[in-house]
Order: sequence, then structure tokens, then C-alpha cells
Amino acid sequence: MSGSISLFPFWEYWWFYAGFTVFVGILLALDLGVFHRKAHTVSFREAATWSVVWVALALLFNFGFYRFMLSRFAQDQRLLAVPGFVPASAAWEAALQFLAGYVVEYSLSVDNIFVFVVVLNYFSIPTVYQHRVLFFGILGALIFRAIFIAVGAALLQYQWVLWFFGAFLVFTGVRMMFATEKGVEPEENALIRLFRRFVPVTPEMHAQKFFLRVSGKVHATPLFVALLFLEMTDIVFAVDSVPAIFALTREPLIVFTSNIFAILGLRNLYFMLRGAIDRFHMLKYGLGIVLVFVGMKMTVFQLPYFERLFHGHFPITWSLGIIVGVIALSVAASLIFPRAPGHEGEPPLPMPFGHEIVTHDMPDRKAGDKEKRR
Repeated sequence: MSGSISLFPFWEYWWFYAGFTVFVGILLALDLGVFHRKAHTVSFREAATWSVVWVALALLFNFGFYRFMLSRFAQDQRLLAVPGFVPASAAWEAALQFLAGYVVEYSLSVDNIFVFVVVLNYFSIPTVYQHRVLFFGILGALIFRAIFIAVGAALLQYQWVLWFFGAFLVFTGVRMMFATEKGVEPEENALIRLFRRFVPVTPEMHAQKFFLRVSGKVHATPLFVALLFLEMTDIVFAVDSVPAIFALTREPLIVFTSNIFAILGLRNLYFMLRGAIDRFHMLKYGLGIVLVFVGMKMTVFQLPYFERLFHGHFPITWSLGIIVGVIALSVAASLIFPRAPGHEGEPPLPMPFGHEIVTHDMPDRKAGDKEKRR
């Protein structure tokens, strides 16, 4: 029932969006200004501890969100006037949608982590400054995700957009399972080269500074160039992840909060997996299947036949079980059947469709120049 009506119209819940944004801002301020005020190398133990903290915060928020909905829906005359609306059932379904969206976004973050590893290593970012780069990278990702979600919510009002996004997710999922990937090439990045034409870049690091003045002129440091690259790649990754969550719920508030919580835990996930990312080589098949599934949920499962079969919409409990089960099996298969020797350093899964725009060279780049520079 909740799928046919808007549970959280923006004009009624703008204060919730604002309050949640302030809450996230406080968390980030505490993270950078208190717990990570001094630059240091993040150990596996510290990253694991903070990963548990961020996951616990997401689950605690979801529980509080569920209790809030129970009370709110029972007093909302607009919703109570809808035939067949049951406040408790709607609140439970929305809480499961948040959890499913969180799991999908958190799982899709693994390909972001491979990019983090490549970029931070390429620009020789010392481990003591990597947290600072990732912090501001995550901050930028939050802003861009909010924009993507707002645009997606507006576009998904049109039926053809649903089919387009659904077909795109199916295509991306199949491509992820079977396509080969050459990896990310920061040195061939066209936009980075364009940036360097207008802003000079210092050849060496200057502690944790992004900019500094040299002979009266502002220069960027490699730290900022790495940050810029991470921001551009995250925009491409959002093209996959945002529609994937919209396939699980049409509520922008749930998409926004679940997406943000998943991104907040991304840095610590990186520090945990940076040395073992290539071990999860089977994950690409699991994520590919998940994307195909959510793409079909957005398209094929909306046809009248399936609506009659499922007595309405595809159950969110089934969706959550399928997503968690497929990802868990792919992770287990990666550990049980390790990658053959000689494949170390290869990406465990291909980059999203269209990543060449921000990770590869301009098409008119001359091969001779490339060889000369190498």
C-alpha cells in the first residue's frame, strides 16, 4: 500500500531533511575535529572499530526512524484516509526498505574502494594524510548524492524513466559480471590534465595542505588532485547506486538517509580492505546479480502479471533476503575459491559504465605523446 502513496512528501518533512543534514554535519565535525584532529595512519583495528560504530549508528537510526513512523503514521489524517492503509505495516516496510537500500549501497561501495587504493597509491599520498583526503571526498560525495537523489525523485514520476533506469541497471549488472576491466588510469585523466592547465600543481606534498602560495601564485598540491579525481569518479558511481535504491523504494527520504549512512562508513571500509581488496574477486558476480534483480524489480516486476502474483508489489522482505544472500554467497565463494596466482593488483570488479569519461585520456590523445611521457 505504501508504494502507491507518498509517505514523506517534502513539503511536510522538509524539517526532517534539514535535521538529518545537521545531524550528519555534527557527526562529520566530531570525526574530523575531535577523533581525527591529528593526522595519523589509520590501523586495521581502528578502522574496524569505526566501521562497527557507523553500522551501529545506521541501525540505531533505522530503529528510531521506525518508532517515529509508528507514531507519525497513526496520527497522519492524510494517510489514514487511504483505504487499506495500516500504520504499523507501512512503518515496518519502510524500515526494511531503509535496511535494503543501506545494504545495496554499502556493497556497491567496494568498487569505490578499489579506486581509492589506485588513486592514493598513484599520487603517493602518505597513509597519515589519507583519512583527510577521504574525509573531504566523502563530504563532496554527500553533496553530489543529494543532488542525484533530488533529480532522480523528480524524474521517476514518469513511467518511461523507470523503464530506462531499470534497463540500465540490468545492463550494468550483466556488464559487471562478464566485462573485463583494465583498471583506473589517473595519469591518463583528461579532466585532471585540464585542471593542471589552469592551476599549477606542486610536484611534492606539503603536509596536509590542499593549496598554498608559491611566489605569490596559488598552487594545488597532489593531495587536492587526488581529492578531485575521487570526486569525479564518485559521480560516475552514483549513476549506478542511486537508481538501485530507487528500485527498492520510491521514497526520497529513505533513499537519502540510507545512501548517506552507507557513504559515511566508506572511509573505514577502505582502511579495512585496502590490503585485501583483490581477494573478493567473486563479488562482481554477486553485485551484478543484485543490479539485475533490482533492475527487474523496477521494470518487469511492475507488470500486471507479477503484481497479481505477488498480490501487489514484490515483498521487501524477499528483496532484502535475496540481496543479503547473494552478496554473502559471493563473499564466501571468494574466500573459499581464492584468485589464481598472477592476478594480484587487478580490480576485483569492473568500473561502472561510462567511467572512461573521468578515468581515461581524451580521444584525441596521441599515442606517441603517451609513450614519450612514459
